[in-house]
Amino acid sequence: MRGLRTAFGEHVVHEDLDLDVCRGEILAVVGGSGSGKSVLLNTILGLKEPDGGAIEVFGRDLADEKARDELERRAGVLFQNGALYSTLTVIENVEAPFLEHVRLPPDFVRDLARLKIGLVGLEASAGDKRPADLSGGMRKRAGMARAIALDPDLLFLDEPTAGLDPVGAASFDTLVRDLRDAMGLTVFMITHDLDTIYAICDRVAVLADRHVAAIGPVAEMERSDHPWIREFFGGPRGRAAREKQS
Repeated sequence: MRGLRTAFGEHVVHEDLDLDVCRGEILAVVGGSGSGKSVLLNTILGLKEPDGGAIEVFGRDLADEKARDELERRAGVLFQNGALYSTLTVIENVEAPFLEHVRLPPDFVRDLARLKIGLVGLEASAGDKRPADLSGGMRKRAGMARAIALDPDLLFLDEPTAGLDPVGAASFDTLVRDLRDAMGLTVFMITHDLDTIYAICDRVAVLADRHVAAIGPVAEMERSDHPWIREFFGGPRGRAAREKQS
């Protein structure tokens, strides 16, 4: 992203925002309420048109329609609530990307969907259930199975551990890291979970003052003089998360 500007009328959310995401990394995007984390994600995904600047993914400017189509095929998204189709079973949800983007025999698509369900740690029996019949943690994993259905290069996660208990959140962190390693994913993660940041993230990008105020490994963030960054990483939760990893 270069010189990115987003706004809603006269309310400017981002101004002159620059950000590079490196292949193979897990990047955490953090920031205070109203800093525009979700707006940034939606802008990258094409759900909101940028008001200025440029976004380039896979070497192509997303202002080009063909580049946006390529991003849709090569990226997976897990929204905060899973965003599963409530009227479909889990396996039908995982099949949906195949049916939209590729032409394969139905039996082969079903086998691929079962494979993805197993990869995220769900029992095969979960495939026949509807989202309402699953626990919160299982819905997250079902959403992840759909997100990785087409073997994406780039994975977007929106607050993936929100609403999970500490054990479930730690287990999901391990899943994200294992999938990154096994599939060669690049992960762009919006989160406020300090345990997640310390456990699996390679770098952290901090949104503040309408742009990326700082980016780097967690150790660099701990030394920052920026007031919000110092409070976020140096407060009680930050200290507790750091002690867990020591």
